[in-house]
Amino acid sequence: MARLSAQDSPLAKTLTDYTREAAPELCEVRPGKEVVCYACGHRCVIRDSRVGICKVRFNEGGVLKVPTGYIGALQCDPIEKKPFFHVLPGSRALSFGMLGCDYHCGYCQNWITSQAVRDPEAVSTIMPVTPAQLVDLAREYGAPVIASTYNEPLITSEWAIEVFQVAKAQGLRTAYISNGNGTPEVLDYLKPWVDFYKVDLKGFSQEEYRKLGGQLAGVLDTIKRLYGMGFWLEIVTLIIPGFNDSDRELQAMTEFLVSVSPDIPWHVTAFHKDYKMLEPDKPILIIQNNYSRLQENALGADIIGTDPYPIPNVPLRAVVDATEAAVRAVSGQKPVWTILPQYLTKIPTREELRCMVWLANISGADGVGL
Repeated sequence: MARLSAQDSPLAKTLTDYTREAAPELCEVRPGKEVVCYACGHRCVIRDSRVGICKVRFNEGGVLKVPTGYIGALQCDPIEKKPFFHVLPGSRALSFGMLGCDYHCGYCQNWITSQAVRDPEAVSTIMPVTPAQLVDLAREYGAPVIASTYNEPLITSEWAIEVFQVAKAQGLRTAYISNGNGTPEVLDYLKPWVDFYKVDLKGFSQEEYRKLGGQLAGVLDTIKRLYGMGFWLEIVTLIIPGFNDSDRELQAMTEFLVSVSPDIPWHVTAFHKDYKMLEPDKPILIIQNNYSRLQENALGADIIGTDPYPIPNVPLRAVVDATEAAVRAVSGQKPVWTILPQYLTKIPTREELRCMVWLANISGADGVGL
């Protein structure tokens, strides 16, 4: 394991001020001030004054310290953007995230937060917050769901559970948006407090997973365990040209998911350029062909294909332009993040934009999060 990055990065040093002891269910103390972390599938063995692969869980004098008490991202989104299509349809989810990830995907759409401690180009700030404040926001804006997302929630599970305990006491539902690199220990820890779980199945090749910093077998085991434990489970796969879109791989993913249960919703989303993967976007025709093949292979599975042009007879560019104009009218600013085409189903209402602007402002963002 690497040495404490607090010595190298001002951000990492700041993050050490927002820590607590790890949940006893998620760590093991060994002789010589060595600890084992069970928050994710890496199962890091961390010596004193070293950090785990995620770079946010670290050993301080034989005690595993973990993130708490801040957010690095906050938005009020349609639940379908998570994506959950069978969870309170049409409702909102208050989505919060911290910093850090146990993967390093070159196409990450949330790299500003997920890679903040690893990549100096990912410039992020944090905002101290309490669980009660987040829950109050969710209730104020009529969001019946509060979700941990934007970074990998497994590595910040103690904080998520702090928030979710307050949320569930107020009658809210809770959700994880995760890469699925779990362990039996962390899933047992989450079960009483997490209602909905989305796993990003990034492909079906160990070689590909190794490039991202993960292990395919662990993700497949997590998917099976989540379903067997009774979590509400939905799967998403981003189809990436030349990475995971071969007939063989799509067939393998389909057969695996159906073997777990043909009732698991599977979201198949379209690639767009981001972070380090800046190749041309995939042609729409090829996306549609992939979707057709997946439907043929699914044997009854509920596959939800994302249409890059979901608004009939309205060009996508026109919708984006109109949305940005609406944001400017409310906030005087251009959106920092543009909503992905596959999730853009309508121009936000003025009320929705006010909510987005306000949440962006209190989270310290320089603009509006869509």
